[in-house]
Amino acid sequence: MELRLSFDTIPEQFDKWRPHYSPQLFSQLIEKAAINISSKVLEIGPGTGQATDPILETGCGYTAIELGSNLSEFLRNKYKNAENYSLINDDFITHDFGGEKYDMIYSAAAIQWLPEDTAFSKTFRLLKNGGMLAMMFLHMDLRSPQPQMYADMQKVYDKYFKTGNSGSKAPFVYDNALNYGYTDLETSIFRGTREFTAAEYVQYIGTHSDHIALEEPYRTPFFKGIKEAITEHGNKLVINDEYILKTVKKP
Repeated sequence: MELRLSFDTIPEQFDKWRPHYSPQLFSQLIEKAAINISSKVLEIGPGTGQATDPILETGCGYTAIELGSNLSEFLRNKYKNAENYSLINDDFITHDFGGEKYDMIYSAAAIQWLPEDTAFSKTFRLLKNGGMLAMMFLHMDLRSPQPQMYADMQKVYDKYFKTGNSGSKAPFVYDNALNYGYTDLETSIFRGTREFTAAEYVQYIGTHSDHIALEEPYRTPFFKGIKEAITEHGNKLVINDEYILKTVKKP
């Protein structure tokens, strides 16, 4: 299975455990892109809507394109009463958008699954002149809040996290958007903190694509080992989050 399709196997778990982004991030983005009821917005890879509501609630003409069929069904049920919500269940790489043009295209930790050339050249064509491409993603710091727990967890990774290279791809460099005609690159960072019990944390990491792909005989001892490492250090894990927003404009 392609790693970018792995999330489609766990829509309910994905919806429960994947983080939502900073409210301050969305406030800044909506103001910067001047999103309002007359705007047309496209979200690439919404998952189960982790970054959807703040944009949808502006009243804009919102369209999502989601690859996974199970995730798409989840989204249809979740937003069935939203009159300004539209969903395309298809692959952004190959989908024909016809003559549609958007004021903003955005992605929360999804655009990096696309080849850079497709991601940047196709979004550039789909944007109106003056339109914005917004890309958000998350950096997590587990080491600083609990260094010894982190070291013990890394021992479990070293011993059991054996996934091979299936689905690997070239690194996605967000700033390379400037090589495709985009201008005005800006980066903003917003911070937050999350706390998990051992049981909660193994559920959360079970929504990561490479963890979903982990197979026996490694899968069971890996998740057991991570749970034990957290339990032995007080059964509380803290993550310091950085929510990163990068925006560029089509001249």
